[in-house]
Amino acid sequence: MNILVVATHADDEVLGCGGVMARHADQGDTVQVAVVTRGDPAIFPPEYVETIYRELHAAHQMLGGSGVHLLNFPSPRLDTVPGYELADALRRLIFALQAHTVYVPFQGDLHGDHQAVYQAALVATRPINGCPARRVLCYETLSETDWASPFGNHTFTPNVFIDITAYLGRKLEAMQCYQTQLKPAPHSRSLQSLEALARLRGGTVSLEATEAFMLVREIV
Repeated sequence: MNILVVATHADDEVLGCGGVMARHADQGDTVQVAVVTRGDPAIFPPEYVETIYRELHAAHQMLGGSGVHLLNFPSPRLDTVPGYELADALRRLIFALQAHTVYVPFQGDLHGDHQAVYQAALVATRPINGCPARRVLCYETLSETDWASPFGNHTFTPNVFIDITAYLGRKLEAMQCYQTQLKPAPHSRSLQSLEALARLRGGTVSLEATEAFMLVREIV
C-alpha cells in the first residue's frame, strides 16, 4: 500500500505521524512525504534551510520512509499562492505515487500555511477522475493544533486511534534529528510533550501509546 504524508513544513510529518510512518514501513507499505513549503530566503537564511532538510532526510530514514518530495512553495507565505496551484501540485503527486492513504494537517491549526495545505489537500483528494486516495486523515501537530482557536470547527476531535506502542521510541528518536526545531520541556514541541500526547491518546482507547486522527473520507 502506498502512503503519503503531506507536511506543510519539515518536522510536521514526525510530530503528527512519526509513529504511524514507522508502523506502515514495518508492515511493508511504501511511505513517502511531501514537504509543501521551503523557508522564504528573505526570512530564513539558505544555510538554515539546508540544515533542516538534512534533518528531514535523517528522520525519514530512521522511520523507514521511501522518499521525500519537496514542493518548494514559500513559507510562511502560502497566502500569496493561488490555492489551485497548491492543489494541482498535490494532486499530481498523489496520482504519480498512486497514494492509497493520505495524511494531511488539520484545518483548524493556528498556522495559516497549515490551513491552506488542508484545503488544497481536500481538493487534491476529491474522489473523481480515478483519484487513488481511498483514505484521508488529518493529524495533529503539537505547537499548531493545540494552540488553535477553541471555537467553531477549529477543535481537533480524533475518531481514529492507531497503536504506536512499539514505535513511540522511534518517533522520539526521529524528532531528535530535528535539532533546529526541537524545544526543551515544557514547550509543546518537546520530546516530553510528544510522549505525553501519545500516551494520553493511547489511554483514551486503553493502549500504551497511539497517534490520533480525524477521518475525512474512507472509501472501501
